[in-house]
Amino acid sequence: MANIFDYLIWRADVPFSVSPFNPVDNLVLSELAYADLDGVVGEEEMTLTEVYERYFSLRDRKEVEERTTYTGHAPLLMDEMVKGARFRDMRLSRYESVTDTERDFQFAAITFALPDDSIYVAYRGTDGTIVGWKEDFNLCYMKETEGQSMAVRYLDRVDAEEASCLRVGGHSKGGNLAAFAAAFCQKEIQDRIEEIYSNDGPGFLDEVIQSEGYQKILPRIISIVPETSIIGVQLSSPAKKIVVDSSARGIAQHDGNTWLVERDHFVTAPQSETSLYVEQVFGRWMGNMDEQERITFVDTIFSTLEATGVERFSDIAGQKRKSIESIFQAIKDMPKEQQQEFMHIMGSLLQTGGQTLWNKISAIIS
Repeated sequence: MANIFDYLIWRADVPFSVSPFNPVDNLVLSELAYADLDGVVGEEEMTLTEVYERYFSLRDRKEVEERTTYTGHAPLLMDEMVKGARFRDMRLSRYESVTDTERDFQFAAITFALPDDSIYVAYRGTDGTIVGWKEDFNLCYMKETEGQSMAVRYLDRVDAEEASCLRVGGHSKGGNLAAFAAAFCQKEIQDRIEEIYSNDGPGFLDEVIQSEGYQKILPRIISIVPETSIIGVQLSSPAKKIVVDSSARGIAQHDGNTWLVERDHFVTAPQSETSLYVEQVFGRWMGNMDEQERITFVDTIFSTLEATGVERFSDIAGQKRKSIESIFQAIKDMPKEQQQEFMHIMGSLLQTGGQTLWNKISAIIS
């Protein structure tokens, strides 16, 4: 079963003049946006070869290879990309990466100028930190997050006048940022955008979807989700979906490196019953909670997680007993009124199908 790493072995030597840009290329660039390029790429353009050589002169290759997260392996995509005509002469610039735990936002983006004179602006998704996931959940009640505001400002500064076309995309939250930026950027930039890729990215509140800007770019949005998508079916997304097969199970399919590729396209599959159920139940949850209830729910969930002292969700799994004890203690220490509000919301979610949903997700994760 082939993935994007295999795709690069097969196709890295095929120039865009022979085989035009395709959705798999989009995923390669969206995943490369996870690379930790601090101190490597800045505002000025650098060729991919220059970036590759500089990156591994500053980073320990063995440490990169031993990283346990799929986002940590992103720099290894460059191994094959630098070998062929398709990406070797690609130029990278305008790398930005900001995390602010006090304001609950995390933002990173990079601009790729491809050998076919097109530009691809890539936004980074969630990296597994608690602050990153909290910003994702803030989408449940905020019409515009700090990360989304930065995404718009970033896109407004792109110089696309000489480009043959402009594409915007990202994986996970990065897909949401790409669509939001395309919807609310300056008109002259928006008019030049040919395609917007959301790779298993969450959707939007109805206020955003009904906006003039979003409706204008909607026909250009390409939403790609794995068959058992959990993240990409949260909130509303009227864009037509491309459902792809994956070598993983359950929520692990969110990892774009597990999406199956055949030659220059994804292997498609029907959306699973679990994913459809998540989509339906999450929509009902949002419809049954008012804005204040959503704020209370999100703030309470993440204040209890922060009480565990961990910074990443993966750490919770590694310290399961200690983390669960800390979570229960945090709920117990809440003011009585907040505790009652939280339990009321949890009860409403369970009545809306939350327990059945949890059972379904638990079954596919275990």
